[in-house]
Amino acid sequence: MSNLIRAQKLCKSFSEGGKEIRVLQDLELELEEGCSLSIVGESGVGKSTLLHILGTLDRPSGGEVIYRGKDLSQLDDRAVAEFRNREIGFVFQFHYLLPDFTALENVMLPALVQGWGRERAREAALELLDVVGLAERVSHRPGKLSGGEQQRVAVARAAILAPRLILADEPTGDLDVKTGEGIQELLFRLNQESGIALVVATHNRRFSEKFGVRMELREGRLFGL
Repeated sequence: MSNLIRAQKLCKSFSEGGKEIRVLQDLELELEEGCSLSIVGESGVGKSTLLHILGTLDRPSGGEVIYRGKDLSQLDDRAVAEFRNREIGFVFQFHYLLPDFTALENVMLPALVQGWGRERAREAALELLDVVGLAERVSHRPGKLSGGEQQRVAVARAAILAPRLILADEPTGDLDVKTGEGIQELLFRLNQESGIALVVATHNRRFSEKFGVRMELREGRLFGL
């Protein structure tokens, strides 16, 4: 497999009360195409911060993120936004679905932003909603869906552009055990059948053990498990 992402000497600091708080410090990471990686660590250690940087939602204070040989720090904000929408899918603990849009419309949205025609986006969204078991719920708005169903919509939305990478931040953290296991199966299915690299930050040690590569974030760095 070829290299997908390489993080080199990644640092991230925040100022709070006049003090500098270092969250990431000289962090190194390499991700291969199609890999599955779990990141565990104590609450507040910086797992979400790391995923946000890898997904270009935030910029590091120092170091580089190289994506398929391209230094993302060299891109302007518009180019970064286009890259993010095209190459990366996100699944969060809280789904962030648009409440006034139906399940179908929520899944279609990234494709429409990318410039797809409405019919093409609709067909792709319907196919994905069928894959995640929501073929009968496409016209429902988020308020009419259970928590697990909303997260399934979020997974479908993350996958519609067939990204090379899905970043998931505590994707099962707000769900009961059975529903959470269903979301886990969906994510692994995308990884294994579509070749989408999967990186998940989780407190769930049992979930983390299912991944091809397992790492722990502590003291600002990643350590293999």
